[in-house]
Amino acid sequence: MKSIKELQALRKVYIGGIGIVRFQRYDDQEYYDFGSQAILNCLEDAEMEWKDIQSAFCGNVYAGTGKGHQVIAEVGLTGIPIINIEQACSSSSAAFRLGYQMVATELYDIVIALGFEKMGRGLLASTAFKPWELALGFNIQPANYAQGVVRYMADYGATEEDFARVVVMERKNANLNPYARWYQGGEVTIEEVLNSRVIAAPVRLLHAAAMVDGAVAIILCSGDKLKSRISKEKKIEVAAAVHTTGFYGGESIKFKSTTNLTKEAARQAWEISGYGPEDMDVIEAYEAMAPAFLSDVEDLGFCQPGEAPHLLREGYFEIGGKLPANTGGGLVGCGHPLGATGGRQIIEIVNQLRELAGPRQVQGAKIGLCHSSGAGPNAVVTILKR
Repeated sequence: MKSIKELQALRKVYIGGIGIVRFQRYDDQEYYDFGSQAILNCLEDAEMEWKDIQSAFCGNVYAGTGKGHQVIAEVGLTGIPIINIEQACSSSSAAFRLGYQMVATELYDIVIALGFEKMGRGLLASTAFKPWELALGFNIQPANYAQGVVRYMADYGATEEDFARVVVMERKNANLNPYARWYQGGEVTIEEVLNSRVIAAPVRLLHAAAMVDGAVAIILCSGDKLKSRISKEKKIEVAAAVHTTGFYGGESIKFKSTTNLTKEAARQAWEISGYGPEDMDVIEAYEAMAPAFLSDVEDLGFCQPGEAPHLLREGYFEIGGKLPANTGGGLVGCGHPLGATGGRQIIEIVNQLRELAGPRQVQGAKIGLCHSSGAGPNAVVTILKR
């Protein structure tokens, strides 16, 4: 691995364009239908043509062999390298990182990172566990989360009301995001969350991100290849893109299983970028189940262990608060098409830095962080700046 000084000397990489489709159920479409639409939306935003793209990195979990090829075939097969990536819920953010590396090291000048997923219904059919783990139910994610939630409550005195506040905040933000599952779906109250049915105590139905379909596309390029007016006027640079996996001896309960690697990914991102938690104007933190938001913002270094519930009660993470988080609605508000979620987080930060987030805009936002994690385990931390 290159030294921090060498990484900082790599060519600067910018966001050339972004594309997204609304996260919802596409019962009458296949993944390559709405996935290719995200590409077209991205090309329009970038004011580029498909022939400009030199390589594609495609994040997805469940679509099977040649999935990126199938999506791209709907736009045009031009002979470029198409790389399919599966990193669970971090698939598209990992694809983004690989695209970033290719441009930063000057192998390509213009690449595209994709994320897309057509989800089934009910519990995820996870294969990221050994047979004995499957027999013990380790792949039942609500139960895994519930174990960690109980421990977090015991360690720090957090309450079910604290976890409900995450849902209230994210549904409120999603209500303002046209691409979110719960756009104009109305806000929810703490009481409504607490009265929703128990999935695995104390995790409840409204704590869980909806399993929806969705797709995203992001063009990364060198500065001289930027074409669109918005990309040139408000140049969004990738300040850091870090991917870490598990450590020997790491904790196995899902709610805290990414603790070590999330902390390490954040540490590397701070060192590479030269920034710290205090410099962030807006963040996207991962939470397939709402309670995980609390431990993730702590592991990322935005507050001390056990401090997040108190800050949440004070409105610290609200739009207009000191550190706005999950302004687009997070996973709970947007829904969670696994292969597209990491890219969706990046697109939300891009829109914030471009000052195009509409009623959920964070005033003066110039630098932001995205964090995704998933089975493997994997953690990806991306820092963007204007």
